[in-house]
Amino acid sequence: MVRSPFADDPGPVSDVFVTLGTLAEERGTDSAGLAFLGAWPGLGGSAVGCRVVRGRGRFSEIWHPAYLAELDRTPVVLGHTRWATQGSPLDPGNASPMAVSGAAADPSIGPSAGIVATHNGDIDAADLRARFAPPPASGTTDSEPIFQLLAGCRTSTEVTGLLETLVGRVALAWVHRDRPTEVHLARGALSPLTVAVDTDQNIYWASNPRWFREAERHTRVQFVSVVMLREGTYLKVGMERRPGRRDLPDVLATANFVPTARDTDMDPRVWTGFTRSDRECDQAGLRHRAIRRPGGTGELVTVA
Repeated sequence: MVRSPFADDPGPVSDVFVTLGTLAEERGTDSAGLAFLGAWPGLGGSAVGCRVVRGRGRFSEIWHPAYLAELDRTPVVLGHTRWATQGSPLDPGNASPMAVSGAAADPSIGPSAGIVATHNGDIDAADLRARFAPPPASGTTDSEPIFQLLAGCRTSTEVTGLLETLVGRVALAWVHRDRPTEVHLARGALSPLTVAVDTDQNIYWASNPRWFREAERHTRVQFVSVVMLREGTYLKVGMERRPGRRDLPDVLATANFVPTARDTDMDPRVWTGFTRSDRECDQAGLRHRAIRRPGGTGELVTVA
């Protein structure tokens, strides 16, 4: 979430975050985590602070009420639940959110400060490593090389250029540690990603649009917009600078790209937990390129 400074009570927004994390357990229980990024002036902590908490098991096992005070005062928070597709679920280094570093795309402007990131999906990591030779990874997931390369991207063009090279299921959220109140969101092929805005202009994201309907029933928050991103969508959201007035959470940049999937990626588990209407609506708008792989279904024919 990106927290708006206009809400008098931080509690409802924090309740939504915890609710989303708990609901996300239906898409993964191997490990979970959360990352606190930045701090509001006057509430303690560094403006570029970062704290990552993660571990094996369910989100509800990782979350603890002792984190609530920090959650209430943190302007940007990432959460994640993992269903392990690549990389052992027993290795804590494979849990997300991950904090990684990477070389800048342009070495003349200095090294990257690194990013904190999450990935839902499964990509051809061997192909990615062969193309770009990212630094040695500390874990064994397919997510880490994506993060290492994104850490070096400085512009939307560099980001979408990298995203177009990924082959597989991809939904990403990441924050550059030196710009902790800007969040980058991207939906590549298949893996769903939904963005919501409430009446106080807090911004949230999650896999399943149904979770926001559930959150409205169980918290005091009302949403004015809940949108499933189309494949090939990149957004940067964060605090828009407004001279003479308080900063406002908003969409800071958008771009489109053409994602690529393997024919083996078309799996009904992509829409685990979705209602029939949400699933059919999303499937009707799929627009990725498909690469046929040996042993694949050969049934995926959607194109950009």
